[in-house]
Amino acid sequence: MAGPDPEDLTARARIRDAALQHFGEHGFDRATIRGIAETAGVSSGLVRHHFGSKEALRDACDAYLAKALERINDQVRTDGATEGVNYVAVAGATFGPHQAYIARALSEGRATSLFDKLVELSQQWLAELDDRRSDAPEVPLKDRAVVAAAMALSIAVLHQQVSRGLGVDVLSPQGAEVLAPILLDLYSHPSLSPEEAAELRSRLSKD
Repeated sequence: MAGPDPEDLTARARIRDAALQHFGEHGFDRATIRGIAETAGVSSGLVRHHFGSKEALRDACDAYLAKALERINDQVRTDGATEGVNYVAVAGATFGPHQAYIARALSEGRATSLFDKLVELSQQWLAELDDRRSDAPEVPLKDRAVVAAAMALSIAVLHQQVSRGLGVDVLSPQGAEVLAPILLDLYSHPSLSPEEAAELRSRLSKD
């Protein structure tokens, strides 16, 4: 049996990229199969042939980004110079040309597979950090990973406000260069000492 036609694979990638663009610019509900097909240079029928429906096309976009995030994580883990640095958080803020899609999808309550992948990777990073902690965590690993993932993706959602505040488009390569050292500084310098955190925890337990 012959394998997939290479041209079909190329068309599928063009459709996916066009969908990421249209969903990001117009939102899922307003984006149309026809508009996506025109941008991809294919027919609406070919879009349905490859993906079946707009919902399935959106799911394919989410799965593509989740896999891309996993590849970023794998690259970081093979780079010895980044040992000890949580670059999953950096990746959440500098995710290439698909930031508009990510921001729109997250605000619409979508992109769940991307968010779940970031939670999964955050759990891996936090578990490694826990091994080096002098105190035992008091909050479950999964709960911390969920909040960490939300914090990592917050710049994608608030990119317009962050860009205005920093005076540079954080979705651009120049913006990524400005943003990365800021994130590294924030993550490498905790706001509370262990003693201050213990004092605040004791107050919570009394309330």
